Order: sequence, then structure tokens, then C-alpha cells
Amino acid sequence: MTLFPALKGADILVTGHTGFTGSWVCHVLQHFGARIHGLALPPATMPSMFDLTKVESILTSHRLLDIADHHAVLEHVGAIKPQAILHLAAQPLVLPSYADPVGTFQTNVLGTVSVLEAARKTSSVEGVVAITTDKVYANNGQQNRFTETDRIGGHDPYSASKAAAEMAIDGYRLSLPSWQRNMAIETARGGNIIGGGDWSINRLIPDYARAIASNTPLVIRNPLSTRPWQHVLCLVHGYLILLNRILSGEIKQSGEPLGEAWNFGPEPSDCISVAALLEKMAQSWTKASIETTHSPVYEANFLQIDPTKAKQNLGWRPEIGIDEAIMLTAEWYKTHALHPEHLTPLTRQQTANYFTKVNSARQFG
Repeated sequence: MTLFPALKGADILVTGHTGFTGSWVCHVLQHFGARIHGLALPPATMPSMFDLTKVESILTSHRLLDIADHHAVLEHVGAIKPQAILHLAAQPLVLPSYADPVGTFQTNVLGTVSVLEAARKTSSVEGVVAITTDKVYANNGQQNRFTETDRIGGHDPYSASKAAAEMAIDGYRLSLPSWQRNMAIETARGGNIIGGGDWSINRLIPDYARAIASNTPLVIRNPLSTRPWQHVLCLVHGYLILLNRILSGEIKQSGEPLGEAWNFGPEPSDCISVAALLEKMAQSWTKASIETTHSPVYEANFLQIDPTKAKQNLGWRPEIGIDEAIMLTAEWYKTHALHPEHLTPLTRQQTANYFTKVNSARQFG
């Protein structure tokens, strides 16, 4: 049984391909035979997964520019004529959004509009999969598991910018018939990602890796905060289902042919606190010394999303749980420390192993 047959040979533009998730996406798309076009700023960190796993070498085209530059994005998309766009490019962090709210809104809202407008005006594009976040929901602290129909909003510039992007996406989606534009726009709202190759500042796993490497304490803000942790491959799995459904024409036969929003989150048992995650990490990795500090800004204490819709309607499910996700993540960072030359084959092997599980589940589950 072939997974994602519509991706083979398809020209797919990935925005944000130089980032952590974008780099994983490129490796997975290569695994399924897609022709990958990248559009992004240079890697935001050093080191970066993009450089360490030689992502540029697997790209059909690679362009560095700001997605908020509408004219440049329109020109580039028109030149490469992709069949689908996976829109990942974003300012993805809560704390930096407080330091630069204008830049956050510019990238996350105007950048998204630039990509959607370029897609609308480029006839080759059959659809867009736009990645937002689990933090788009108006979180009242009542420990709800958010579904796709819950109200969106944001207590911080990052969350608000992503909620605003969702509103822009919905406006474009509902306007497609008026423009007589035959394409679809899907939205993916994912839980907290872990996995090898993330080097962002003020994120738990890369901060843990840096603490181990430098033999310094890991400083955390909210040890009791609960998050929907999952391996990056679980989310990329969901993105590929949406891309394949667009390119295969399956979406046109669905109840929402213009696209809709989807949650991709872990099982409830994998939605654990920061402290519990750290305990599990110590079992697969070197134990870090922990120090706790007060968070200077608002951050929700509880966050879970309900992926029932994706499970029932798309056949998606996370094929690995939190314990295996941590093990794979630790394996990646340990390899970086000892044998960085092995990171590219390790990344590809982790990808192949994950999708072997997906295929087996489809055949026998």
C-alpha cells in the first residue's frame, strides 16, 4: 500500500523550509518523492537543522526572502509554479513576540496574506496547507480540550497573531468562489513539537540540550504547565495527509471542498506537565540540573487540543507516544554531540521508521 501517492513528482513549495519543522518537512517530502521548493529567511539559529542535515542539497529550488514582501513572494511563486504550498514560515515563539510584536504580526499575518495572495494569483496552485498553532484558541484556563469550532483569540502577541492569521485564511477561503478560483486552503493546528534539530531559544528541549552540553543548570519558567507534547513527525504526518488530499482531488469530494481547520494533537495521556516531561527526559538522556524562575509574561498553565476530527475524517493518529518521542529526540541530540556527520542518515532513518509504522497501521489496524 503506497502512502501519499499524489506527492510523488509533485512540485511543492515549503515556506519556512530553513526552520526546525521545515527541515523535517523537506526530508519527509523527499522520502515520498516530491520536488521541493523552499522559500524562507536564512536559518534563525546556529547551529541549525537545515545546515546540519544538508537540506539545501535535496531542494529543487531554494530562495531566501521575507514572506511579508508581497511583490517578491508573488513573483517567486509565479516563477516556480508549484502545485501546492505548505506554509510554515512564521515567528513561532511566545517570548520573542513580546519583544517584537510588530514584527510578529507582520510575519504571521501579512506574511500569510502574501502567500495566500500569491497562491490565488498562480493558476498552478491547487491548494495551500497553512500551519498555525494550538495557541490560536481563546484559552480561559478552564482546562478545556479545544476543538476546531471553539473560539479563537490570544492573550499574547504570538497567539493573537496566529488567531488573526486564521481569520485572514478564513476570509480568503470563503472568497474563493467569488474569485472563481478553484483551489483549497486547509489549516493545521498542531500541539507542542519536540524532536531533534530544534535550536530555538526559550524552548524546553533545545534549552535542555544546551544545558547538558555546557554542564549548566536548565532554567524553566512554569514546571506545572501542561502542554500537548508530540514528536515533529506526528505533525508532519498530518500535513502530508492534507497535501495529498488536495493534490489527489480527494478534498473536492469532501463536505468542505474549499478546506477547513484541523487539530493534530497527542493522546490525552501524553499531555503532561513540564516537570513530568523533564523526568522522562532524564531517563533517556543525561539528567539536567533544574532551576525555576518566575515567568515575566503571561503564559497559559493548561493547553490541550482535541484531534478527534482528524482521527475520524482523515485517518490520522500519532504513531508514537511521548516516551518514544523523547527517546528519538535524545538519540538525535546525542548523535549531534558525538557524531554530527551521522545526523542526515539518522534523520532519514527516523523518518523511514515512523512512516513504516503508519503504513503498517493502515494495513493491519
